[in-house]
Amino acid sequence: MASSYFLLLAAVLAVVSWQAAASDPSPLQDFCVADNTSRVLVNGFVCKDPKDVKVEDFFLAAKLDMPRDTKMNKVGSNVTLINVMQIPGLNTLGISLARIDYAPLGENPPHTHPRATEILTVLEGTLYVGFVTSNPENKFLSKELNKGDVFVFPQGLIHFQFNPNPYKPAVAIAALSSQNPGAITIANAVFGSKPMISDDVLAKAFQVEKNTVDWLQAQFWADNHN
Repeated sequence: MASSYFLLLAAVLAVVSWQAAASDPSPLQDFCVADNTSRVLVNGFVCKDPKDVKVEDFFLAAKLDMPRDTKMNKVGSNVTLINVMQIPGLNTLGISLARIDYAPLGENPPHTHPRATEILTVLEGTLYVGFVTSNPENKFLSKELNKGDVFVFPQGLIHFQFNPNPYKPAVAIAALSSQNPGAITIANAVFGSKPMISDDVLAKAFQVEKNTVDWLQAQFWADNHN
C-alpha cells in the first residue's frame, strides 16, 4: 500500500514538474532584468546586477497608439511585438504583447507560437480567426470577432487572423504567456527555409508535383513582424 502511494505521488510530481518546465522560468526574486551585454548562455537571459537596474529597464516608448504600415508585405499585416528584447525587465516574467494592424483583406497568416498561449482583443474592425488542433483530429475552430471581442489561441497550435472587410482596416492587441514567445509562419518555414527543404520531400508531403513546390520556393516570403 505504501509503495503504491509512493508511486502515485511520484507520478503526480513528475507531471507537475513537466508542466512547470514547459513554461518560462519563474522569478526567484522581485525581478531579473536581462543583461543583454553578457556573453553567458542560459535559458533566457542573465540577470543584471540589481544595483545597476534603472526605471528605463521596465519602459518602452512603443507608440502603440499609432497605426502601422500594412503595405510593407504581400499579406497585408504588421505585427509589432514587445518582448524581452525591447524591455529587459520582462526577463523571467513570462509575458509579452503585440499590436497587430491589418489592411483591408489583410491577414496574419497561419503560424504558431512554440512557447506561448495568445489572448487577442480586437480594438478596431472585424477579424475572422481560427486554429487547428493537433493530430490526429486536426479539428478547425474558427470565429468572426468584432470590436471588443476576445479570443484565445492555445500554445503551439497553428492559428491565423484575417480581416474580411475589403474597405476598412482592423487592429488588435495580443498578450502572450512568454517573455519571448517565438513565431513560426508556416508558409515561410516550409517554402522559405534557408537552405531550402528538398522539393522531393515537400512534393511527397503535400502530394503535388515538384514544379509546384519549386514555384512556391521561388516566391519572396516576407516577414510581417517588426
